[in-house]
Amino acid sequence: MTALSSTQPLRGVIPPIITPLTPTGTVDVPSLERLVNFEVDAGVHAIFALGTGGEGPYLTDDQQHTVLRTVTDTVAGRIPVLAGVSDIGTAKVLANVEIATQYPVDALVSTAAFYGSVSRVELDAHFRAIAASSELPLYAYDIPLFTGVKLPADLTVELAHDGVIAGVKDTSGEEDGFRFIIENTRDLPGFSVITGSDITGDAAILQGAHGLIVGVANIDPHGFVEMYDAAVRGDWQAARIVQERLHALRLIAKIAAGRISGFSATIGAFKAAQAYRGIIDHDLLQAPLQSLDDAERAAVHRVLDGQGLGRI
Repeated sequence: MTALSSTQPLRGVIPPIITPLTPTGTVDVPSLERLVNFEVDAGVHAIFALGTGGEGPYLTDDQQHTVLRTVTDTVAGRIPVLAGVSDIGTAKVLANVEIATQYPVDALVSTAAFYGSVSRVELDAHFRAIAASSELPLYAYDIPLFTGVKLPADLTVELAHDGVIAGVKDTSGEEDGFRFIIENTRDLPGFSVITGSDITGDAAILQGAHGLIVGVANIDPHGFVEMYDAAVRGDWQAARIVQERLHALRLIAKIAAGRISGFSATIGAFKAAQAYRGIIDHDLLQAPLQSLDDAERAAVHRVLDGQGLGRI
């Protein structure tokens, strides 16, 4: 375990790693080990397991155990490990916390409760209950496209100032709220504002964000580290050039979107790309999510070839 500081924000490039599966539906441990080492060797600053990209809410308890055991064993304290604990209700999240805290993870990440609609009062109680259940730092994850509820920016700031959350991953696409959180948490030592956008990472850093949790870092972590380093040193021209290339890579998520759901198309494209690069053995998804077909895989391969992203 690499302890996170209460006075220094979590910073940098944090891939929300996918969960490779075998044809029988079990976690592909050798592939997951290769993926983790690939990311760490690329210079990423932390690993996020069991997030959206990792199909976290779809996995069984046994699969969660296998993922967390494999990731923490492979990372072996080199960088922090964040564990996703999101679920439809507080009790289920707390059960996931019990699983996560059996392993040397450094922080927890949770979305709002979902499926049933929830109010501001319920969101507040949800995050306070999660924070009270563990001594680990808690990061809120705002992704209303999947949860069906927007975590209000002012509530995020309130939870931050009350010490309930140590940071937020914002994948809401709401620029006003994102900026509001940055402006109103600058005086909080250790609080992290992290963008979930693969597309506007350079702009987020310019605004004052501390890092990026971005799915395309599964495929090209070196590129995101290069962009982040350029942005941190203030070389915005270099950061923009790399960000635009990464934006073009992100478009693989649209290849299958007309045939299957946008979620399957995105995660399926990431897995197809990793299989093509030799990082994982199979590009299967957890049912009911669907993998890309052969023509869609070929389209992904052409994009990777065009960016010089061959086998590792």
